[in-house]
Amino acid sequence: MANQLSPLRIMIVDDNRDAADLIAQFLVICGYEAVPVYGGTEALRTAVRFAPDVIFLDLGMPDVNGFQVASTLRQASGFQHIKMIALTAWSDEATRTQTKAVGFDHHLVKPADLDDILGLLSVGT
Repeated sequence: MANQLSPLRIMIVDDNRDAADLIAQFLVICGYEAVPVYGGTEALRTAVRFAPDVIFLDLGMPDVNGFQVASTLRQASGFQHIKMIALTAWSDEATRTQTKAVGFDHHLVKPADLDDILGLLSVGT
């Protein structure tokens, strides 16, 4: 469970609204402050306003993809040290290499186990 005095602020970015909503609701139940975001452009705007500690980020989105979002945020002031986790159906080595190169801290493959999601929140946070 999250620390009730200072919950992590988490963004879940996925163009699949049901997926983003489900994970956000699960994290809220676990005591985190979580918001679903439904696209890359919206993620860039929301990150500035919401100031997340952690972002779960889908890679294959139609407007601005997850690689572009991660790269943009890593270059922006104030976002170099947030935890970014790729949450994607893409599991090949080339994609994993690319996620590492643009600044993701972890790579989870959908459908991700909820225990794995919670485990990444407690590691080095």
